[in-house]
Amino acid sequence: MSGKQRVDGQQVFLLHSYPYSETSLVLDIFSRDHGRLPVLARGARRPRSALRGVLIGFQRLELGWFGSGEVKTLARAEWLGGMPLPQGRCLLLGYYLNELLLKLMQREDAHPGLFDAYAEALMALANGASDGAELRRFEKTLLKEIGYGLRLDSDVHGAEISAGQRYVYLLERGPRIASADEVLPTFAGKTLLDFAADDYADPRSLMESKLLMRQLIAHQLDGKTLQSRRVFMELQEL
Repeated sequence: MSGKQRVDGQQVFLLHSYPYSETSLVLDIFSRDHGRLPVLARGARRPRSALRGVLIGFQRLELGWFGSGEVKTLARAEWLGGMPLPQGRCLLLGYYLNELLLKLMQREDAHPGLFDAYAEALMALANGASDGAELRRFEKTLLKEIGYGLRLDSDVHGAEISAGQRYVYLLERGPRIASADEVLPTFAGKTLLDFAADDYADPRSLMESKLLMRQLIAHQLDGKTLQSRRVFMELQEL
């Protein structure tokens, strides 16, 4: 944005917030038309601020902002409703989705399709949908939107994937038939085909899709850790 352009009527989700001065907050938001960006909410920490009941995570909001710098200034905020508040395990999974967006998305890079996929994943998880299937579907959309779409229906040589064959997945290249003494993790051809079709009915396909996605996301994170995953694992151990 140039000058002091004002943006209004934008659907957003709040991904993260942190204090700024004694009375304000900086919001890290995901906007449908403007991507991820920081917005300063002046006075939002005051006890009687009208924003305290509006700036809620995992809820669809409508915001307006202005400013020419990297951090915009919040002009108005409205809660749009229509989404259940996540609870328990769903809440932790929501934090995982948020952390992926914060760590893998560039600022002010619009991804309307990813915005819609995020909203759909939150709604499905809150309504009791299968965790694994919804997370894999969202993760696959995220990688595609940021330019790292998965190659799942053909191998690195262009040959069609065989359901009965086992493969390794070469980072940023795609599947290759696994050798007899393979040291890399291997995946069934059926898993790759099921993953391409978002078909997670086969428990093995669901499990191996998770392992494949963990490998691909770790590569994109380039050494950065996911605190939400660590917390989730610690709670499972308890």
